[in-house]
Amino acid sequence: MESKQDVEAGSKAKYGAYDDVLVEPERELLLPTESYSPTTSTISTPRYSLVHLVYAFVGGAALCIGARLLLDVSGIAGPPPLGNDVRVQAPPYVGSSEVHQFPPVAPTNAFPDLFPTSVGYPGATPTGAEPGLIATAPYLPLHTGAAQLVAPPKIYEHIHSTHGDDVKEEEEESPEHYISDRPFNLFRSWGNLSPWYSVPRGAFGINDTAEPPAGCVVTGLHLLHRHGARYPTAWANYGGPAKFAARLHESASQWEATGKLAFLNEWTYKLGEEVLTPFGRQQLFDLGVSMRLKYGFLLKNFTETNTIPVFRTESQDRMLASALNFAIGFFGYPFEGQYQQSITIEADGFNNTFAPYETCPNARAPSKSSRSLPYVKEWVSHFLAEARERLSRAMIGKDGLQGEFDWTGEEVYEMMQMCAYETVALGYSKFCDLFTEEEWEGFNYSLDLTFWYDSAFGSPVARVQGVGYLQELVARLTHTPIATHNSSTNATLHTPETFPLDHALYVDATHEVVVLNVITALNLSTLAASGPLPADHIPEDRSFRSADLAPFATNVQFQLLSCASTPEPQIRIIINDGVVPLHGIRTCPYDDNGMCPLPAFIEAQQETIQKTDWAWGCHGDWEVPPGSAWNSTTGDAPRA
Repeated sequence: MESKQDVEAGSKAKYGAYDDVLVEPERELLLPTESYSPTTSTISTPRYSLVHLVYAFVGGAALCIGARLLLDVSGIAGPPPLGNDVRVQAPPYVGSSEVHQFPPVAPTNAFPDLFPTSVGYPGATPTGAEPGLIATAPYLPLHTGAAQLVAPPKIYEHIHSTHGDDVKEEEEESPEHYISDRPFNLFRSWGNLSPWYSVPRGAFGINDTAEPPAGCVVTGLHLLHRHGARYPTAWANYGGPAKFAARLHESASQWEATGKLAFLNEWTYKLGEEVLTPFGRQQLFDLGVSMRLKYGFLLKNFTETNTIPVFRTESQDRMLASALNFAIGFFGYPFEGQYQQSITIEADGFNNTFAPYETCPNARAPSKSSRSLPYVKEWVSHFLAEARERLSRAMIGKDGLQGEFDWTGEEVYEMMQMCAYETVALGYSKFCDLFTEEEWEGFNYSLDLTFWYDSAFGSPVARVQGVGYLQELVARLTHTPIATHNSSTNATLHTPETFPLDHALYVDATHEVVVLNVITALNLSTLAASGPLPADHIPEDRSFRSADLAPFATNVQFQLLSCASTPEPQIRIIINDGVVPLHGIRTCPYDDNGMCPLPAFIEAQQETIQKTDWAWGCHGDWEVPPGSAWNSTTGDAPRA
């Protein structure tokens, strides 16, 4: 890792490569003959004599002192006004991609034969009893934050500014936006880009915790989880950090950033694409450890039957890496011989319940699968109007005048995305403190709009994409193979070896959109109780929050329980440590602990499977009008 001094030295050297760049009063003047290559991230510096260095230093210091005195005398707090004859521009490398290739392709000191992973002599290796916090502890540990990530020291609730950087906290809450009554937490304000956290008790409507109710014991667990934090995907229907970087890079000769945006003058794009970040790897390792501590006792069932578990994931790099990091956390290293990892293929034409869109054409038709776009655009025009004006004032155009270079609403939105992505990739981002608590709540809600209308209860292709996993869940719960593969299930992989039906523990890894598809297909309708989401304000007490339901490493626990008070086995659904009500399911009665008799639960899911028409939902010739002219709270396609 580069030290702070290395980073500062590198950025100064890069900036000094261009002598036609406007130098701010506090910026050091460096030798102008250094050269910078944005493609290699290396700086070559010719040799200078000591006399040259001394002259350069003295001249630079004199210039800086003179500029500072001029500003102090004039009483100007920021850069001095610039006439039309002064050319302003950022360095040409700004916004370019910075890539550090590691490991080297052919390192010269790699001698694998001299560094075996095992040399014998392991010492004593007896194991102890399996942990079982879910059964033994008076309460469960909560996942409260992201210990490796750094947030800005201060984010203002509101900003009132008429002169660039003037900032103050306002006493009164702005009437235009609803602010959540939850304590503000930046890392929980990024929708699906948030790191997973234990939701507040009662968040979904049941005032209970994940521990089994009194008199009940856990007999089985089906775990469905999302991959960990990743770099941005290659495609986005709105925004996208790479688009923001490209515009900066292509327009570097037309602007100079000041105030809180001054860091853009030396900023480069450091994000990769789609694969897990180091923090994302940690998330899944930690999730594996957490699940072993809670449910490790279920492994005794495998010892008694002389079997090992089968966990499932799919072939995308981040999906496989997530599953393997989970396994290292759950089983420890080496995990070979302790479980078997099934890897399904995510590619066009392959049936896969973890990627149902690959065989569902309607799920890839923008008019059906991207219904959120007009809602998000309208909402951005409301909640980012002030931020757009504020941040545009911090830019000086190519003729040296403020207001010549304006940000669009989408570009300001991309800065917010950049905050989230840089934080989970690099640990910290200067983009984060550009915005207020109020604006972050607006960003959070924009992602609720995205996933409500594209992947959950408001999408016409949500239920049909979730029904395949529903079929697999019911097959496991009833210990009965799927009779007819008429959805996204893959008959080739449904064998006793690759899809066992008699295990006490199952772990499946997928994407957040599929988690939401499944939640919708399950008829967890209490999560849709507040109805379709509006685009002009944030509803109070909304029941659907993407940060609660689908953050990075989100996890859905299907707990199977045996209770002394009832002869029937029970099932509960726990999402990110929050108990979800099941009484929205037709056959499930209300229960204070969120339980439903397992036979009743299975009956309702079998009804859903029977009524969901894959051929119509995925291949049918139907349309829905854009916007609020058509709405759903069940995730169904319009009937034929």
